[in-house]
Amino acid sequence: MTETLRCSTADLTDRARTLAARGSRTVLGLTGAPGAGKSTVGAALVAALGPDVAVLVPMDGYHYANVVLEALGRRDRKGAQDTFDAGGYVSLLRRLRSGEEEVVHAPEFRREIEEPVGSALPVPRDVPLVITEGNYLLLREGPWAALEGLLDETWYLEPGDELRHGRLVARHEAYGKPPEQARAWALGTDEANARLIASTADRADLVVRLTD
Repeated sequence: MTETLRCSTADLTDRARTLAARGSRTVLGLTGAPGAGKSTVGAALVAALGPDVAVLVPMDGYHYANVVLEALGRRDRKGAQDTFDAGGYVSLLRRLRSGEEEVVHAPEFRREIEEPVGSALPVPRDVPLVITEGNYLLLREGPWAALEGLLDETWYLEPGDELRHGRLVARHEAYGKPPEQARAWALGTDEANARLIASTADRADLVVRLTD
């Protein structure tokens, strides 16, 4: 049953520290709609726990390259569920959970170039907690269904829509979109994805409403 919790980032850090102390490789998933704060919370947890305890591996490293999106006719929907290599992401999580390799190198999405970069994030075998964040961790359609059972715990971040929309517009502007186009993308493409993601919230272990 999904638990809803109003808490601080410090409270989440304590919970993540408990997960890291289990004694074996644990994978924590952070999900939520675009602009929910997934990458910010993930980075804060890693900073608080330290690199020997936790590492952040975003799902966004599995964005299809722009040349692929253009070939598929999906460039104007970048961020939708069918614009990612979901199978590649599933394979990565399986490798991370197995602990068979001394180091697994994950891809990273670089917003400044709007492209993924392969093998950019090293994940040593002795780091106990892998934190992964992304929009579709709880989706059970198509190749995303294979994620079931690969996450030990999943937290769904749920800020208010006004805050989330403001973050998205600011993000799009910061990476080059004119204000009008930034707002149109945030309330169009991003919001369509947000509705789908919201329908998966009841599969999370915890719905988080941050107080800080």
